[in-house]
Amino acid sequence: MFASLQALLWGTVAGSALLLGSGAAWWLKIPKVWVSTIMAFGAGVLISALAFELVLEAYGTGGLGATLGGVIVGAALYFGANRLLAWRTGKRQAQRAGEQESSGSALAVGALIDGIPESVALGLTVVASASINPAMLIAIFISNVPEGLASTAQMKASGKKGSSIALLWGSIAISCGIAAFLGALLLESMPGEVLAFATAVAAGGILTMIADTMVPEAYKVEHDYTGLLVTSGFLAAFSLHVIGG
Repeated sequence: MFASLQALLWGTVAGSALLLGSGAAWWLKIPKVWVSTIMAFGAGVLISALAFELVLEAYGTGGLGATLGGVIVGAALYFGANRLLAWRTGKRQAQRAGEQESSGSALAVGALIDGIPESVALGLTVVASASINPAMLIAIFISNVPEGLASTAQMKASGKKGSSIALLWGSIAISCGIAAFLGALLLESMPGEVLAFATAVAAGGILTMIADTMVPEAYKVEHDYTGLLVTSGFLAAFSLHVIGG
């Protein structure tokens, strides 16, 4: 139970980065190039974290079959959720053409879809190692900041109230904490193969999110610098992994 409560705490902390990004977008005028820089760097950090903290951990816990199956299922789940979101957003935008609030809200829902597998993964790392994994926590925290930034900037431009935006991101941050809690609570006593599969599902969802969302969004602004920023994030997280043992 202690591990589950620890996962709840750190899952909420990671989700609070969405509130941090949202507050920065509300009170400050953040250049798009900064947002894209953080997003590209965060993508590299996440790639390193899921490779060394999730996939490798899953393989060591439950073997190759459970790991491969979990990654495939996670990728398919994120793909399906993302397509459903795109379809629903397309319908709303057809009815409310050009309205920025709709786009900003869609990004917020996308952040929730991203945040659930990330938070479950965070909870699973607590179960696997009996303590929070700093590389994974930092990776998720960094990746959440630009999502809050981009979404809030669009909702602010559309005239949405600050209290409504804060309530939205606060709810998502709490949801991330609950997802981490449930991930740790439900899987703490499961067999190694089940734990490996669940960890790999989270990894597959995160990897698909990076390829579908973070890197393309960063490339729109950074262009040729995107690869260098992603590589920098990867090396930073890998160094943290090695130093942390």
